Amino acid sequence: MIWIAAAAVILVLALVFGMSLLAYAMYALLAVILISRYVTRRWAGDLSATREASRLSASVGDTVAVVVTIENQGKLPVAWVLLEDLLPRDAIMFDPPCLKVTGRRVQLSMLAPRAKKQLLYQLTCNRRGYFQLGPVVLETGDLFGLHRRFRVAAEPHFLMVLPKVIPLAGYELSSKRPIGEVRMSYRLYEDPTRIAGVRAYQRGDAMNRIHWRASARTGELHSKIYEPSTVAGATILMDFHRDSHPRRDEPFRSELAITAAASIANAVYLMDQQIGLVTNGRDAADRIRTEGWAHDYRSRDAAKRAAEMQSKSDRLRPLLVPTRRGPDQFVAILETLARMELTDGLPLPQLIEETASRMPRDATVVAILARGDETSAIALSNLRRRGFAITVVLNLFDRYEYSRVAGYFQAEGIETRHLKDEDSIVDICRQYALR
Repeated sequence: MIWIAAAAVILVLALVFGMSLLAYAMYALLAVILISRYVTRRWAGDLSATREASRLSASVGDTVAVVVTIENQGKLPVAWVLLEDLLPRDAIMFDPPCLKVTGRRVQLSMLAPRAKKQLLYQLTCNRRGYFQLGPVVLETGDLFGLHRRFRVAAEPHFLMVLPKVIPLAGYELSSKRPIGEVRMSYRLYEDPTRIAGVRAYQRGDAMNRIHWRASARTGELHSKIYEPSTVAGATILMDFHRDSHPRRDEPFRSELAITAAASIANAVYLMDQQIGLVTNGRDAADRIRTEGWAHDYRSRDAAKRAAEMQSKSDRLRPLLVPTRRGPDQFVAILETLARMELTDGLPLPQLIEETASRMPRDATVVAILARGDETSAIALSNLRRRGFAITVVLNLFDRYEYSRVAGYFQAEGIETRHLKDEDSIVDICRQYALR
């Protein structure tokens, strides 16, 4: 608009003062500006793009192939178009990056009418996560550089990379709650598949408790007595608050915690025991559903910023996978861990207070913490006084720091284990198995 206004003013002055050559030049300039604007709008409107990915769910180490196809649906040739398939900055900024890009996801092309071109690249998944692929941004303009336009031509896809699972040699995270079906010293639950005996009917007994054969034989109602047994397992309690993970240690320490949680869940699942997950992390899929993504961007930089992961969250709802048995339980935990992000939401004491009523007492609480203090120790000690068996896994590299932090929990009678690196994941369980 500035060029048009300036050319119009100069044209008026040229006509007033009778400068015919200048007026002719302004006529030509205005014609070039208007034709450039028309052609640029036409080019941008005729372009379309689609994206295809070989898979949208992968594991660490897998390779995902991405094909972006751009098409000129108009009757005019497009002199140039800059195509870029956007990726989040957090996915490519580390060394090694979460997603290693092989090939080109930015390309400058010229398209004939009704022509198509493809952009091919591969993503090597080095870390777990929930990554946004796209949107595809197309930018074109006239040959004189007077006018440019861009558009978002394809909606994003979302790639979920599942966390690494390390096979464990053994699992016994609480000597008070061994794995397997155990007889409890107090009646917490009754197993209807195990009849311990028969007693006289008492008012209030359910009809399914009545032992009809004994009642028919004695002429009086009798009820069944069930064995007070339960199935031990684990509820993984993970602190994924941003303040608990120093920036200098990221993303290594948080990813190590995810790997440890996935490995423990896998071990418990393979032993056919109940397993659950409680955390104050943020679900990336839930964030996307809540915040959505816009497609009407006013600049190319705005489109790039929209592809970035949000750094803050004021949502206080914890992530919870109920503790139970089942073939789909481990898959649900693995997918939740894959989408988990650090958050500014609930701190650990509030998380425990919020979710304690939804954690079963017949499963060991395995708390994976990246930082510990007196407040965390007191919160877990209160949980222990309510009848929970608790083991704390401290995700710390320095041995002296681990000794200092472990003192808070040991003072409350809570045993701790040191998670130093990936090798420690196996060592933690081996120590219990050999004890």
